[in-house]
Amino acid sequence: MSNTLIIGKDLPSALDFAQALASTGRKIFAIARNQTEEASFESENIFTSTWNKSSAVSAHSTLIKAETRLETLDEVVFYFDTEYFCSSYELDKTEDLSNAVDTMINAFLYSSTELLHRIDQKKEKIFVSFLLKEYPSKAEAALSKTPGISPASAVVSAAQQAFSSIAESFASNAAGRPYLWVTLAKCNRQNELYANETELAKWLASAFDTVKQPKNPQNVKQALTWNKAGSKIQTGFTLFK
Repeated sequence: MSNTLIIGKDLPSALDFAQALASTGRKIFAIARNQTEEASFESENIFTSTWNKSSAVSAHSTLIKAETRLETLDEVVFYFDTEYFCSSYELDKTEDLSNAVDTMINAFLYSSTELLHRIDQKKEKIFVSFLLKEYPSKAEAALSKTPGISPASAVVSAAQQAFSSIAESFASNAAGRPYLWVTLAKCNRQNELYANETELAKWLASAFDTVKQPKNPQNVKQALTWNKAGSKIQTGFTLFK
């Protein structure tokens, strides 16, 4: 049984995703939206906590909580669902920008940085995935002229790009770390998995299982390859191509 931490998309919005991962034989540690709801989502294989997304100390504490509750941590999913964030930051209001940056950028910076520190301390095999569910920016919507699309606000679009940069920066750390494997994956609106959190999670679980098969350490080129969610998984690092 694998032990998996989900960072980025909170419960209850990520409940289907978390339950689908749990159904593949995993124990899950996920983040609840607030303390009032924290206990509502716990089940046999799903455990929860809350954290202060603007705090590096809280990010570190969350990792320790996950390790303690699951007994060990061998998988981490950083999940940026752009459309999910659009509902919270639909407009670029000045009074919302600080919280938006904390939630969508600083949270990933703090948690990924603290995770890397923890990985280097323990030097135990771990598999990390950055999953980006993309959504059109205002510029992309204007150029495509696709009807019925309310594009992401400027801060959400900027955060989406920041997540890609954070993911690639983290993946570059696979070089020289034989205990770290990284998978980068994108899912756009045309992807059949885009609207199906259950199937997306099951695909990710299969991706984790496939990446675990090779005995050789991952090289930086393999780690930095962006994969298409739902692509056929093959043995070794020919997967997703």
